[in-house]
Amino acid sequence: MDEAMKKGYLNSEFRLFHLTDQETHEVEYHYHDFDKITIFIKGQVSYMIEGKSYELSPYDIVLVKHNDIHRLSVDNSFVYERIIVYISPGFMNAYKTDSYDLSYCFQKAEKEHSNVLRIPSLEKSSLFASIIRLEKSFSDENYAAELYRQVLFLEFMIHLNRAAIKNRLEFIDTDNQNSRMVPILQYINENLSRDLNIDTLAERFYISKYYMMRQFKQETGYTMGGYIARKRLLLAKELILSGLPLKEACFSCGYRNYSTFQRAYRGLFGEPPGTSLRG
Repeated sequence: MDEAMKKGYLNSEFRLFHLTDQETHEVEYHYHDFDKITIFIKGQVSYMIEGKSYELSPYDIVLVKHNDIHRLSVDNSFVYERIIVYISPGFMNAYKTDSYDLSYCFQKAEKEHSNVLRIPSLEKSSLFASIIRLEKSFSDENYAAELYRQVLFLEFMIHLNRAAIKNRLEFIDTDNQNSRMVPILQYINENLSRDLNIDTLAERFYISKYYMMRQFKQETGYTMGGYIARKRLLLAKELILSGLPLKEACFSCGYRNYSTFQRAYRGLFGEPPGTSLRG
């Protein structure tokens, strides 16, 4: 597969699912324009996110930010059960105050360079207790059951952020990663506005250009040029939606020519830059 694709469409601020599968089809590299939390309950699953691979344990919490390139591999000889939450940035912002921010857990995960959080001691964890309540709520058919699940999800998010603030979670530092690719991925994502010439990247990281290109495609599902272009355009869309003028967004995400940017943007999103703002 040459390109990671956008998957899933969030038509509301928040969606919550409880899924159990005996047979799960292989999921290729993809990304979302919303944040995703997966609470893994049981199964045999590997999650690959931006060059890192995680073997999940029961009640691990997987945080995937919008635009993160990821895929998963599932052993179908085991039942795969999980709770999945799709969250728009607007949902988190609606509950943000000067005193707290429910997206803190995503910010800390990014700082720790880890996408998977593990509860060290389930029996003593209030976070684990809130997960169990959330899990059981899916069999609740009483009055306002869907609203009640949302309330329990907010309770889970409060406990998750409290645990992250107090360091009561382990941010899993996986060994299943290509140690040479991860810093390259991090550098690219932190420097999208700069010149990211492939020859220059190979020199910077003291690595063969052709080896780097092969390994990069294997770890991300993308060619290097395709990955850089996609990430730049995703950043541009985010900047435009935040209110940045179109040409500033163009140059801020690494394009040097606005006409080239317009063509690339239309090619990916099917519309000129800024169209969604006029809708």
